[in-house]
Amino acid sequence: MNDTVIVGVDGSPSSLAAVDVAAREAHLRGAQLRIVHAFSQTGDLDPMIHGVLAQAEQRAHDLAPDLDIARTVAAGDTLTVLRSESRHAVLAVVGRRGHGGFGDLLLGSTVVKLAAHGHCPVMVVRGRPDPKGPVLLAVDGSPAGTAAARFAFAECALREAPLIAMHVWNTWSEPTPYEGPADPLNVVVDLDRLRETHQRLLVDALAAQRTAHPEVTVEARLERGRVRHALLEASREAQLLVTGARGHGGFTGMLLGSVSQALLYHADCPVIVVRHQE
Repeated sequence: MNDTVIVGVDGSPSSLAAVDVAAREAHLRGAQLRIVHAFSQTGDLDPMIHGVLAQAEQRAHDLAPDLDIARTVAAGDTLTVLRSESRHAVLAVVGRRGHGGFGDLLLGSTVVKLAAHGHCPVMVVRGRPDPKGPVLLAVDGSPAGTAAARFAFAECALREAPLIAMHVWNTWSEPTPYEGPADPLNVVVDLDRLRETHQRLLVDALAAQRTAHPEVTVEARLERGRVRHALLEASREAQLLVTGARGHGGFTGMLLGSVSQALLYHADCPVIVVRHQE
């Protein structure tokens, strides 16, 4: 994978804010920044877009004067262009909303599809992150969660930031234990046993990366409650939230259901979605 950070730009305030973040991310990694604009294959390329791209490039240069910056203007829909560009990137950065070529990015399923089918982690810029805050990792024990943990630890090492690894559990996301077929409503839930099970899941999910990154300070946080609420609350103190593209258990339907929508629309810091590569 090439050392390139891509950012989708259409001239909207949100996309220009994404340029600022992407420039910092590229500088942090010693990577090239590639500014990407998509336009309709059937329409004419807006002559003003060259000015928009120049403005975006200047913003990036002002933030990181030594940054290697390139531009890509491609015909196609937003998803196709960004997915193609993501083949050669370590990170794709997008604003929370825009207009023109990237106007539908967070309206409907485009960002979900990019997160699910892109070739690199996807960052959605939003909120007012605390630059001195920890990196927040959503832990669920899935293969995508393993990839997210690997990414989050590496980010902490780069940023010299601590990590909060959070796993949220509740009884209603567990398989229902019945005492017998004759009495299906007689449900027995051993809370202590469930808590121990989820504690082991959290410890196991972090073990390999703790070994790989002993320099990262980790707070393993186990909470019982609603996944969406707990992660959104924790995002208030974070500089970044990292999650896998798919999950199971407490994160059923991650990036397909209400939890993912809540993170992407309401988190108080940028959200990075990491896809499990087969």
